[in-house]
Amino acid sequence: MTALVLVLLPAHGALAFDFDDVASRARDLAAAPYKRPPALPKELQGLDYDRYRDIRYKSDRFLWRGANLPFELAFFHQGLFFDQPVRIYEIAGQSVREIPFDPDTFDYGANKFDPSKLRGLGLGFAGFRAHYAVNTPKYKDEVLVFLGASYFRALGKGQSFGASARGLAIDTALPTGEEFPRFVEFWIERPAPSATSLVVYALLDSRRLAGAYRFVLRPGVDTVVDVKARLFMRESVRKLGLAPLTSMFFFGENQRPPYDDYRPEVHDSDGLSIQSGSGEWIWRPLVNPRRLLVTSFTVPSPRGFGLMQRDREYLHYEDTEVRHEMRPSVWIEPRGQWGPGRVELVQIPSPDETNDNIVAYWVPAEAPLLKAPYDFEYRMLWQKEVEVRPPQAWVTQTRRGRGYMRKPDNSVSFVIDWEGPALKSLPAEAEVEAVVSTDANAEILELNSWRNEVTGGQRMTVRLKRVDDAKPVELRGYLRNGASVISETWSYLLPPQ
Repeated sequence: MTALVLVLLPAHGALAFDFDDVASRARDLAAAPYKRPPALPKELQGLDYDRYRDIRYKSDRFLWRGANLPFELAFFHQGLFFDQPVRIYEIAGQSVREIPFDPDTFDYGANKFDPSKLRGLGLGFAGFRAHYAVNTPKYKDEVLVFLGASYFRALGKGQSFGASARGLAIDTALPTGEEFPRFVEFWIERPAPSATSLVVYALLDSRRLAGAYRFVLRPGVDTVVDVKARLFMRESVRKLGLAPLTSMFFFGENQRPPYDDYRPEVHDSDGLSIQSGSGEWIWRPLVNPRRLLVTSFTVPSPRGFGLMQRDREYLHYEDTEVRHEMRPSVWIEPRGQWGPGRVELVQIPSPDETNDNIVAYWVPAEAPLLKAPYDFEYRMLWQKEVEVRPPQAWVTQTRRGRGYMRKPDNSVSFVIDWEGPALKSLPAEAEVEAVVSTDANAEILELNSWRNEVTGGQRMTVRLKRVDDAKPVELRGYLRNGASVISETWSYLLPPQ
């Protein structure tokens, strides 16, 4: 049987461990020099993808299985990319106990090495996953996974894994290289028999900072994760990304595949949505660029932002195995005033769909002070059935192609469809004007807007000619009825040709 290490700690209220305890550890960690994690034992080095996937936590050893609790936990083995140990503890009332690594709790499948040789090597886990019944009361689904660096992802009802989140992003897309903080310890509260939420504490460590986190998971139709964090800096950081999201965009309605593919679209997210502090809504369709593309939106104290999968039609993907139409949209709602800063979008060239090539996060205008605590909180919504959208009208698709087809003139054409309550409430004869602006690198040749009788929404077409093909073009557009703006802002960056 697995040995459980029991630790009695002074109580802080009802539990033996809480956020202040993690914050104290993070402060002490940041005050000491950074220590690199130990190397992976040779027995686990060289595992390929298939051999690593063949190592599975035994279902009858799930934590809390048989205890008639709403949640269960399973753990991931070290190996492959996940070569650094993670310590995991259970908080149960007035005690905290470590859940030590035990090879007997894993099924090693077709792997040939002797699991008993893994004892006494100081191994931890690579991460863990939480299970809860969201689709049927007869089965506990995976609803939250922490695995690798500070990566995690969640699922709601009828969703399949797609976009991911991270605890923090440091110097993403800078020439000096990105630093990947990692969660090194987790403390998980044992839930009550009637619990509908799960509380997880985490200790973050990295070369230039340490941090304390609290995650409160509430699975459901929309799975909600509330995040509270406190950072302590060892060294200055040039670019700090808060609430980072990661996703994949290979090709879609606005960008054809690089080779023949039976699928019309392949992506986990199709756009970045932003609600600014002033109330403006912005929609930026994603692209798979030919070279690194980094753009930002200055929006002080944002009300929200997210990487969204708005297209929910199976026929737009035609993939019976992957089911991109079931991938969640992930929306971030800041708690409190985040102050001046920007939402940054990083789009990385990818030759296939196996790479997460899209990253979005919030960058505060002022970097945290050395040794001083830096606090922030936010809520995450993992959505599919009812997604966060502007209250009036939003973009449903952006299609891009050549201008005049019979006589090519090197112009570019966009077709943008809009839907929403503001359009449905207008009489059929109402005049809806399309307003579009561009930077100095393009000339708008043609602009039209008319009611889409099929959808009941509005269609806008834009034809433009680029001045310098080697430079990008920035476009912005929205719909107006009289003097009133009735839609979100369509924001498109046409990459260099």
